[in-house]
Amino acid sequence: MGTPHNEASRGDFARTVLMPGDPLRAKFIAETFFENPRLVNNVRGIQGWTGTWRGVPVSAMASGMGIPSIGIYAHELFHFYGVENIIRVGTTGALSERLKLRDLVIAQGACTDSGFAGHLRLPGVFAPIADFRLLETAVAAARERGIEPPVGNILSSDVFYYKHGSGLEWAPMGVLAIDMETAGLYATAAEAGRRALTICTVTDNLVTKEELPPEERQSSLTEMMEIALETAVRMAER
Repeated sequence: MGTPHNEASRGDFARTVLMPGDPLRAKFIAETFFENPRLVNNVRGIQGWTGTWRGVPVSAMASGMGIPSIGIYAHELFHFYGVENIIRVGTTGALSERLKLRDLVIAQGACTDSGFAGHLRLPGVFAPIADFRLLETAVAAARERGIEPPVGNILSSDVFYYKHGSGLEWAPMGVLAIDMETAGLYATAAEAGRRALTICTVTDNLVTKEELPPEERQSSLTEMMEIALETAVRMAER
């Protein structure tokens, strides 16, 4: 079948896709966790892998950076490949000193400064939120590991290098952290009638200025990956 951005055939992707931004992180997930992983897409180096974990088919595919990029790949997975669930496993910048490096954040909702949802021509402002079934499953999986992850709003920004401001302006409204994809993913899932969730790991803190080095962002964030995989297994059992 294929699309302009995906050379996979229909049936190559599992019902649930873990979606990091970085293609090397998708490769890491497949090689670290999957049984019998196979590369099903490598158009533009955006790697897509499928295998099994605990006997359940699961896929991992990169989204690239930003809402337009994840909007393309999520749209194609939902509409052309029959994917039912996308779990973003990404990195995030904390907007509070209470959040430490490697802390998990689960995005119940996503504020945004992006105009992405404008293409839907809605008579108002769409509020991008996670699928509750995925959300409650992931929170339960985290709690069973002794983790109580912060769950709430994050900010999905179109800007990485701010000319004015920094994203910290959203912190007084209870916004936990900032990424560049979640609002687009949630809007795309809603339009497709499918499910999406973001589980992020704090890799830098905009308040304390702490950050993880790039090599650790590719390969050391296994806790969120394991929670996402457990969520995929539980969704397959329902």
